[in-house]
Amino acid sequence: MEKLPINEKLAQYQPENPQEAEDLAKIRQLIALQALRSFDRDNYAPGHITGSAWILSRDRQRALMTHHIKLQKWVQLGGHSDSDPDTLGVAWREGKEESGLKSIRPISTDIFDLDVHLIPPHKDTPEHYHYDIRFLFEADDKEPFVRQEEESRDLRWVPLDEMPKFSSEAGAQRMVRKTKRLFP
Repeated sequence: MEKLPINEKLAQYQPENPQEAEDLAKIRQLIALQALRSFDRDNYAPGHITGSAWILSRDRQRALMTHHIKLQKWVQLGGHSDSDPDTLGVAWREGKEESGLKSIRPISTDIFDLDVHLIPPHKDTPEHYHYDIRFLFEADDKEPFVRQEEESRDLRWVPLDEMPKFSSEAGAQRMVRKTKRLFP
């Protein structure tokens, strides 16, 4: 396995449940088989590494969510690695780009969550998997954000207790549980 900084973070990561353990194994296998190619956006077989930012308000009661145009659902901010194996840096970059917030800072540099999910076909892009590595950030919820109109229908701070109204996906619910355990 190629020596990449993410490999050490993946080796230290403790999955919350069997599904997350399975996703961890899939991510490690993808990197072992494809090394740096696993970070390329055009790697569709089987897919590629993405980096996401679970951005909390400073009081840790809300998460910044975007209503993704292509996926037509509420998701955390994040995106493609574009050949960059620094997944924390990717998540941070994407969080800033997709929100316009300057105050985003990591709460931890450790992996917060993992999720492997199917992305449906769109225009010339075939169906493929995102091997999503998620990190925990905070931002000033008083700072105005700027929605990227080409990617997002809406951007808002969602109270953690209201997350099921926005996203019923297992990954989002798992991140809410983890957040509440860390910040009761």
